[in-house]
Amino acid sequence: MSIKVKDISKRYGSQLAVNHVSFSVSTGEVVGFIGPNGAGKSTTMKIITGTIPPDDGSVMISDLPALENPMEIRRMIGYLPEHNPLYSELYIREYLQHVAGFYTFRAQQVREKVEHVIALTGLSPEAHKKIGALSKGYRQRVGLAQALIHNPDILILDEPTSGLDPNQLIEIRNLIAAIGKEKTILLSTHILQEVEAICDRVIIIHHGRIVADEKADMLSEKGYSNIQTIHIEVEHAVDPDIWKKLSYISNIKAIGGNQFLLEISDSRDIRADIFNFSVNQGLTIISLSLRKKSLEDVFREMTSL
Repeated sequence: MSIKVKDISKRYGSQLAVNHVSFSVSTGEVVGFIGPNGAGKSTTMKIITGTIPPDDGSVMISDLPALENPMEIRRMIGYLPEHNPLYSELYIREYLQHVAGFYTFRAQQVREKVEHVIALTGLSPEAHKKIGALSKGYRQRVGLAQALIHNPDILILDEPTSGLDPNQLIEIRNLIAAIGKEKTILLSTHILQEVEAICDRVIIIHHGRIVADEKADMLSEKGYSNIQTIHIEVEHAVDPDIWKKLSYISNIKAIGGNQFLLEISDSRDIRADIFNFSVNQGLTIISLSLRKKSLEDVFREMTSL
């Protein structure tokens, strides 16, 4: 099952929340959809799921026009929205049975599917409780369970790990990665380590526009500016201002007295220049390396304008 978003736009009054956005997600692909607050992530996801219509453009789900086939599309998609809507007065099993009732399952199938998603999402220890008595992390698990209850081919997950503790986060990360081998997943999160850990591709949206769409490893590899960072460690502490003698260094960050991160506004590999400069200054180099950009570095570059 694939998702094809073509030139969609959405306005709220005078605000253009989504501005001619286009991208696609293929079967078996886990795509991270990231951006600052207010960038248009949740609005785009709501349009894909048919929760709201676009003002312009179109969405195709497995080659079916989403607007013209709303019921078929909803059967194909499991959706966990950003603000997880749950009935706090219901027990977990009761709520999941209620959700399963929206689909054409027999009574025995409903029970089987409820028990399956409870086990799959790690809800078993809390399954006897009402939703209102759960921690935020377990409420997120209930939201993920309802998105999975009908075994959809496509998952749209808006902040699925919000509120999870580190152990829970790893469990859900592993679950999403395992599910992603067979399903199409579009995942929004502010935890960039999650994107690096489980996503095949990264889409960055900013001010309603797509500003980057790249394989996760390639995005970090090349970045989107000429700024590179050199890490250098010398034997003895020195004044950080010594590096200001090099005209191409735009920023200096000292780590202790003898380690430095040197930001360079130049696309050339200037490690040899820094090595020769250090030797001429009588500095003994312990290590010298080009620091690979993290996804956080690239994200900041692309969304700081």
